[in-house]
Amino acid sequence: MNKNTVYDCSIIELSKHSHANGNITVVENNISVPFSTKRVYYLYDVPGGESRGAHAHKDLYQLIVAASGSFTVTLDDGNVKRTFILNRPYQGLMVVPGIWRNLDDFSSGAVCMVLASDVYTEEDYIREYSEFLEFKK
Repeated sequence: MNKNTVYDCSIIELSKHSHANGNITVVENNISVPFSTKRVYYLYDVPGGESRGAHAHKDLYQLIVAASGSFTVTLDDGNVKRTFILNRPYQGLMVVPGIWRNLDDFSSGAVCMVLASDVYTEEDYIREYSEFLEFKK
């Protein structure tokens, strides 16, 4: 059973350093994010009207960042849903294990960067919503 709820997920403000010639945001393991990053991946060129995600993780922590453009993330703990609009590269959405997520409403040119607490393992994924609800019991 996983007792995490959507209220355990929140927006994290990342450091933003502004300069006349551009900005920089730094993400540091166990400082900016409360885990060590073992994998980084990004989604881009998502066609209009398409969605990504539609799964949960058993043990994985993630920080989801709109590196460019915007998109919507809907989190679901089996009882409550929360929706976040990500559109600032200096903010990330911390997603804890046991939360179903859907990403949609991608703007043109949007880049979704995800920092993950572990390497890819198919066994960590829950891809069927009915299986997710059983996992939450």
